[in-house]
Amino acid sequence: MDKPVLTHLDEQGRLQMVDVGNKADTERVAVARGHVTMRPETLRLIVEQGLPKGDVLVTAQVAGIMAAKRTHTLIPLCHPLMLTKVDVDLSVNAELARIEIRATVRCRGKTGVEMEALTAVSVAALTVYDMAKAAEKTMRICDIRLVSKSGGKSGDIVLEGAAS
Repeated sequence: MDKPVLTHLDEQGRLQMVDVGNKADTERVAVARGHVTMRPETLRLIVEQGLPKGDVLVTAQVAGIMAAKRTHTLIPLCHPLMLTKVDVDLSVNAELARIEIRATVRCRGKTGVEMEALTAVSVAALTVYDMAKAAEKTMRICDIRLVSKSGGKSGDIVLEGAAS
């Protein structure tokens, strides 16, 4: 099996931002998921908008969208991208006492949007935590992961569920 190539290192082992200038523009899509687990009573406060900071789900959705757009300012070797769509969906799973988060990010460009989707989920989850921590400090941010990606030289990758 071939040894994986670390594209963020040059021949001398120094960090580099990958040169994508000669790559073709393709439609890129990435989907990421994660969740925030909490006590049922905390989830009930979120659903009933009973927390002093306001609507947790809407605020976390907006935070996730904003984070996807700023990923290149947070992760040093990410390229700034012209995103064409960012969708962050938060849903309540009362049975498991958690908020489930899914982000879908799209662009037409030379590099993928996996980091943007993962960043959107991460910041949405952190926002849920921040807004509800007065009610519960034992919430857990869990299982943030890439679900699927499409476009580019490596093609489609589906790690779970149907690609979006």
